[in-house]
Amino acid sequence: QVPPARCALFDPAFSAREAAALQALGLCLLPENEGAATLFYMVHCGKALYNNLLWSNWSPAALSKLVIIGNSFRGIEERLLSRILERDYSYIAKILKGVEEVALPSHPRYLDTFNDTSVHWFPLDKLQELSPEVWDFAEEPTYQDCEDLEIIRKGEE
Repeated sequence: QVPPARCALFDPAFSAREAAALQALGLCLLPENEGAATLFYMVHCGKALYNNLLWSNWSPAALSKLVIIGNSFRGIEERLLSRILERDYSYIAKILKGVEEVALPSHPRYLDTFNDTSVHWFPLDKLQELSPEVWDFAEEPTYQDCEDLEIIRKGEE
C-alpha cells in the first residue's frame, strides 16, 4: 500500500474545496504536471479527451510514462468506422499498435456502467517499433468534421 504522502495528484480543474479535502487526506497536490509517471483515471470520458491526451504526450518517451484507466481503445476501434476513427481521432488510431490494454472485470450489479473500462499502458519497446511516420505528424486535433464531439472546445463556451 502506498502511503498518502507519497501520492502526488494533479488536475487543473481541482476546485479550492477539492484541493483542501485532498490535502486534508494527506495527499500531495502538484501545481503542474511534472512529467513523471502519471495515472489518468478517465472513466466515461469522450473520445476527443483521450485523443487530446495522446496528442499532448505524443512521443515514445512521454507516452511510456502514462497509464490510463478508461474506455477501451479496442472498443472505440470496434464501434467506429475506420475512416471516422482516423479522421476524427487520429491519435487513438495511430497508437493502437503501441498500447497494451487489459479489460477490468465487469461487476454484475453495474453491467451498463463499467462494461467498457480497461487499463492502458504504452510499453516503450512497442512504441519504438512503430514507424517513424507515426511520430512525424503531431498537429493539434481540431474536430472540424466530428459529428459526435463530446467536449467543449476553447472559444465555444
